Amino acid sequence: MPPRPPGRAASPVLLAVLAILSVQFGNALAGTLFDQVGPLGAAALRLLLAAVILLAVIRPRVAGWGRRTWIGVGMLGLGLGGMNALIYLAIDSIPIGVAVTIELLGPLAVAVAGTRRARDLLWVALAATGIVLLGLERSEGGLALVGVLAAAGAAVFWALYIVASSRLGSHARGVDALAVAMVIAAALVVPLGAVPAVESVRAAPMLLLAFVGVAIMTSAVPYALEFIALKSMPTRVFGVLSSLGPAVAALAGLIVLGQLLTPLQLLAIAAVIAASVGAVVSGRPTPASPPLPPNPTRPSSVDDRPPA
Repeated sequence: MPPRPPGRAASPVLLAVLAILSVQFGNALAGTLFDQVGPLGAAALRLLLAAVILLAVIRPRVAGWGRRTWIGVGMLGLGLGGMNALIYLAIDSIPIGVAVTIELLGPLAVAVAGTRRARDLLWVALAATGIVLLGLERSEGGLALVGVLAAAGAAVFWALYIVASSRLGSHARGVDALAVAMVIAAALVVPLGAVPAVESVRAAPMLLLAFVGVAIMTSAVPYALEFIALKSMPTRVFGVLSSLGPAVAALAGLIVLGQLLTPLQLLAIAAVIAASVGAVVSGRPTPASPPLPPNPTRPSSVDDRPPA
């Protein structure tokens, strides 16, 4: 009898899609707890527990890190903390699909930064059209300005995360830098949400268990899946898949939070997704260097490295 062929490894595309699903549905589940703990309390609990999990699993090796590496990892932590806190504030005020769409402008801006090609400017124009459509929706009372501004702030911090990760290069292993950056992010955000988090957990201890699940869904699981997927998938393909984050977020908002988007909002989301995919597909090849892992707490970046 001939030997059985070895089992086929899971498709990297499937793993990347599962990572996106895990992140967005985890964030939507966190949104169901905002009434109890508040958005900043939720961000504080999620980051704190994610930091504990990553430290326990990765056990980062920081011996030999120089001043430049620590500054870079500090910027990573600032980016993680800022975009986590602000995206939760955004989700508390506007639909999660819209919030993630606006946040995607951060990596899109990095992908086309400094370009002189007309076609790249077309992607910027398409993304701007999507944002204008959301602005028209806001003028009809459909979106809260505070939520839009918070999502825009999250986009800025996401861009900071991508730029900082690209400049670290080989100075630190990606997994080590990620774990330490998560600790820094938690140190920045926990003081902002500590009071509502402690009060809520004291009143309902099961909240802590719920946020362990959220931390696993938005950090540990997607990070592991993305790490495996990127071993056999070009980063450009991964970027295209990651651009689907807003669509998955809209689906999670509908199923978990009961958020039904208007046709104008769906059209705006489609425009930004198309711009992100276009920017990735038409972008210039990036040099082959080991990048940091994709962002494990938000939908992954359009490209983890800015164009050359």
